[in-house]
Amino acid sequence: MPRSRFDDKSVLITGAGSGIGRETALLFAARGATLFLCDVDEPGLEETAQDARRSGGKVHGYVVDVSRRDAMLSFAATVHEKVQAVDVLVNNAGVGLSGGVLDTELDDWEWVISINLWGVIHGLHYFVPPMVRRKKGGHVVNVASAAGFMAPPDLAAYGTTKYAVVGLSEALRGELGPHGIGVSVICPGVINTKIVKTARLKGSGVSRSDLVELYERRNYGPEKVANAILGAVIKNRAIVPVTPEAWVMYSLKRALPETTPALVHRVLERGLGRARSKKDSDE
Repeated sequence: MPRSRFDDKSVLITGAGSGIGRETALLFAARGATLFLCDVDEPGLEETAQDARRSGGKVHGYVVDVSRRDAMLSFAATVHEKVQAVDVLVNNAGVGLSGGVLDTELDDWEWVISINLWGVIHGLHYFVPPMVRRKKGGHVVNVASAAGFMAPPDLAAYGTTKYAVVGLSEALRGELGPHGIGVSVICPGVINTKIVKTARLKGSGVSRSDLVELYERRNYGPEKVANAILGAVIKNRAIVPVTPEAWVMYSLKRALPETTPALVHRVLERGLGRARSKKDSDE
């Protein structure tokens, strides 16, 4: 989809109430797109919608839980009353969960899989077939993570969902290519969003304040991921690491697959140690 303007295009973004979803909505709005936005966070969704309208976009916002099949079915029916099919689908909604397999309860597994993986599957199931039937091409963006290249021991369940999204995206790209529909999977590293404030922390002993401090110190904003998403749509990129550490992980995974998880785990531990030291010195 080689274009810089999207005046005649519709873009659907899940998890648009904050972070990457919000910044992606504002970016496409500034390029004239008609937006279909959803989130479970109604105040955040409304704030994004208002700002996107001020940026020039036409915006439709809906409170939707992407983990629920019935909610996504109803959402799709509402969207398809307004457009035959969306032109760009951005499956962005996601949650965080830290902890090893021994620390993670079945309820936690069900929660993270229902949103991070089933949320993507629901988006694909309800919005891609109309794109194919319309026969005018389009683009699908699935937001995964650098944890989709490798997962340290304390990101077992979260990494499972992100590996799945990367694999699903690779398969889908081959399937949809003949229909003129591009597929990109976006793999950010440490991005300063509120996901770390709402993540479930299991077993590792890492405090939420330490994680928040690490993310804030890293201070790599979600607008950079939004720019990567826009670039992926325009240039039909397949796998898009975002942030320097994501590119390093992507490269190391290919070159040194057996050593990469332990190496990244040590790097994360070092980052948390620095965050704790800074907090202690500030106090």
